[in-house]
Amino acid sequence: MSKHPLQRRSLLGMASLAVLAGAPWVWASSTQPTPNRPEIEVWKSPTCGCCHLWVQHLQKNGFEVKTYDLPNTAVKRRALGLPDHLGSCHTAVVAGYVIEGHVPAADIRRLLSEKPKALGLTVPGMPIGSPGMDGPEYQGRRDAYDVLLVTPQLMGGVSTRVFQHHPA
Repeated sequence: MSKHPLQRRSLLGMASLAVLAGAPWVWASSTQPTPNRPEIEVWKSPTCGCCHLWVQHLQKNGFEVKTYDLPNTAVKRRALGLPDHLGSCHTAVVAGYVIEGHVPAADIRRLLSEKPKALGLTVPGMPIGSPGMDGPEYQGRRDAYDVLLVTPQLMGGVSTRVFQHHPA
């Protein structure tokens, strides 16, 4: 039997703490989803350039993105409960919220922070100047657009309100 069992335990405890103290750095440097790096799943056309650019926008803004190529994203959008008139070219899901179209990453982060009772956010159509629709071919042109908060209604259907206005 050891003469100093407490010293051994203390040394083991300190070694464990030293390992754990370094762990947050390891976790922060990984690409695993965390509250600061939320995972978002994106359904998009395999040939759509603006969808690819929107995914890059999300990645540059700290999202962990999983993409799925579909020939028709309207099928996924409808399955998630979002009507066609609110549609765009890609559909995503993050933390249970539907994200449709060229929604800026900052607006998605605000949604995740505020946690409203809603289906999600949409930017119907494809406004020039929104993330993914802001390439050099548009020569700096920007259209004003609204990000809409989509809320399910008790009697069916959805309603919308402006969540964030983006000026031209």
